[in-house]
Amino acid sequence: MYTRHILRRTRTGACLLAAAALLVSGCSSGSATSSGAAAAAEEAAALAPLPRSTPAALTSYYEQKPAWRDCGVPGFQCATLKAPLDYAEPSAGDIRLAVTRKKATGPGKRLGSLLVNPGGPGGSAVGYVQAYAGIGYPADVRARYDMVAVDPRGVARSEPVECLDGPGMDTYTRTDGTPDDAKETDKLVAAYRKFAEGCGADAPKLLRHVSTVEAARDMDIVRAALGDEKLNFVGASYGTFLGATYAGLFPDRAGRLVLDGAMDPSLPARRLNLEQTAGFDTAFTAFAKDCVRQSDCPLGGRGTGPGQVGKNLKAFFDELDARPIPTGDADGRRLTESLATIGVIAALYDEGAWPQLRESLTAAMREDDGAGLLVLSDSYYERDADGGYTNLMFANAAVNCLDLPPAFDSPDEVRRALPAFEKASPVFGEGLAWASLNCAYWPVRATGEARRIEAKGAAPIVVVGTTRDPATPYRWAEALAGQLSSARLLTYEGDGHTAYGRGSACVDSAINAYLLDGRPPADGKRCS
Repeated sequence: MYTRHILRRTRTGACLLAAAALLVSGCSSGSATSSGAAAAAEEAAALAPLPRSTPAALTSYYEQKPAWRDCGVPGFQCATLKAPLDYAEPSAGDIRLAVTRKKATGPGKRLGSLLVNPGGPGGSAVGYVQAYAGIGYPADVRARYDMVAVDPRGVARSEPVECLDGPGMDTYTRTDGTPDDAKETDKLVAAYRKFAEGCGADAPKLLRHVSTVEAARDMDIVRAALGDEKLNFVGASYGTFLGATYAGLFPDRAGRLVLDGAMDPSLPARRLNLEQTAGFDTAFTAFAKDCVRQSDCPLGGRGTGPGQVGKNLKAFFDELDARPIPTGDADGRRLTESLATIGVIAALYDEGAWPQLRESLTAAMREDDGAGLLVLSDSYYERDADGGYTNLMFANAAVNCLDLPPAFDSPDEVRRALPAFEKASPVFGEGLAWASLNCAYWPVRATGEARRIEAKGAAPIVVVGTTRDPATPYRWAEALAGQLSSARLLTYEGDGHTAYGRGSACVDSAINAYLLDGRPPADGKRCS
């Protein structure tokens, strides 16, 4: 999600709930309330902890010692660890996990390892720690902790799932995600089927074992291999679900956990997607209010309300649906409605990208130049200049479609839900509803379900929520904090996705004090 720097957090921190879909899928019934969310959490079963003792069949995995080697990135070492492909049948084979670390620099007493995960699912934790966290986290934190990351199974360097080649992904991302008739609906369904079939053909066994529960169990093997009694962890976006799942499975081994941009694990897929849709609408409203105050806003002038700004953008999307515009792309791609929508969504993850979004919209709407929005879309999909894609979108779908049963089983179900999604977001609701259909065609059945996570007996866990977060709505942080028995909710009143390291001295000092001194913030602390 970004043009390498400006949108760094859009890519590395995003919670792409319908990853393999042509759009990110979202959330909120529009009419959903906090009491409704609480009721949904009560209906979900609680995640049960695993036995404290390590099963004999897993002993060899827990006794591994990483063989660290230079990995070509200054200051970092790399290693490969093994985990069972199937925890229910450890003798069925192994999966190889890529791990990296940057040792604590000092001064001060070493506090152990600090694992980080940037989200996705599908974001490379190894890439994130090497490019950002290992050099950009506060110096005091890096001085006391070994900065460590493991790519979850199926992601990046850990036996990545692959689904389509570059040209195939180009076709997929340009498919009309808001079908107007039966022919366009059939084309969209065919695109979802082709994507899913590609994933199934690439990794038929692995695809059944890339769940978040399995990734959390892998982290406990990594913890043991690192020699740490407890897991210290900072997870962003989907990384909060991974971290909370770890705490739920191993509450006695949960150390200092920070869950930033929290997800609500108690919600089924349709509710998650609906509520995320509302989150993007909240973020777009904030952008719209800022845009009309600027002299270069192409969506309206001073005094134009967010509702009209949204109508103007939707009208532009409709024009692109009928007539895509040039981009100057070397591969001849034109800016379609689907690509433009993703480009706008990408920029909503970080308010620092709003000027770039205004500039890109101006060029597209007034000059028929779609290059800027295409750049934003490509950064979101992690498409490089040579037309290749990382496995972010492939892993995203593989994990999401295994973790929860599909949001929808058929196009007819999507059509019936459209009013609720369009109420949640008049601009993005239609596209995000159709994006939620992708898991209906997945080649393996979901093994997970929506569950509360209580992690009874765990040390204090800091849950961070941003009030106008587009991808993980603030209510999710409230919900997760309400489920975790030892949670401390830290609120950032602001824009953008996630809060740590985004410029709030209040947020950063509270989290740093917890990581360094073990002093969690007071529950309910608010920052701006």
